[in-house]
Amino acid sequence: MDVLGYVAQYAIKFPPIKKLGRYFMKYAKRMLALTLIALPILAAAQMGTKRIQGQVPFSFMVGTKHVPAGKYTVEAATPGGRVLVIRNVAAGESLFTPAMPNLAKKASGSYALVFNKYGDRAFLTGIKLAGDRTIYEIPQSRAEAELRAQNATATEEVLLASEK
Repeated sequence: MDVLGYVAQYAIKFPPIKKLGRYFMKYAKRMLALTLIALPILAAAQMGTKRIQGQVPFSFMVGTKHVPAGKYTVEAATPGGRVLVIRNVAAGESLFTPAMPNLAKKASGSYALVFNKYGDRAFLTGIKLAGDRTIYEIPQSRAEAELRAQNATATEEVLLASEK
């Protein structure tokens, strides 16, 4: 009796063609579940948890929200930095804002908060990270768009910040 031939013959037998789709879907579902679990972990590990802090000496707008002067902390709320959290603990302010990560030609030399100022009105427009080419741009608000439509002159003000 040839036991080894029998075992080897059935050990590498593939499923019938009719059942191949069922086997594929069974393992595809598992792979999809593992990918969905691992993807946020990998994205968060790649981005890191950068938290920057800066003193803003004037009140400004972020989107439709007007916020007072003070010490602000900015950090990514989602992996990839598409949503930022901006906090001023002393004033009790905390807000979420969308952001678009873009790459600059050169890496920034320091952490910075970038504002567009129109007279006495200021709008937060971007966040720069030291040693990184990524600039997080905050979308233009309606109020800022109206000022631009009126041909108001804007000055860009960059305030230095630090990593917390």
